[in-house]
Amino acid sequence: MSNMTTTAPIKPRPRPQVMRLTEAAAARIRELTERAEKPILGLRVGVKNGGCAGMSYTVEYAEEVKKNEEVVEDKGVKILVDPKAVLFLLGTEMDFTFVFNNPNQTGACGCGESVQLTPAKLPS
Repeated sequence: MSNMTTTAPIKPRPRPQVMRLTEAAAARIRELTERAEKPILGLRVGVKNGGCAGMSYTVEYAEEVKKNEEVVEDKGVKILVDPKAVLFLLGTEMDFTFVFNNPNQTGACGCGESVQLTPAKLPS
């Protein structure tokens, strides 16, 4: 008999879905992509520095997936998340009129154009 112990292979932790959509947001994204003048894969979402509170959300048409983008498929539509924004958007629900209910938001300006965000703390 050997004293060697065997261990089960380590399973990678499932990746959380970065964002989710309400039915209203998914319906609006479907409508926008169907009416676009050229083929649109979905919407690209990110954050950028600027505005009264320090950061603001970005949303634009996406024709293709860029390197390292997180692709979220929800309710039949695609959202492509800028890799630099993933930790800032983790857990966000996007609604039509594209309201971001983001647990990582720590502040916002009075006009609603910019936000303060902190990266999500991932469980170890």
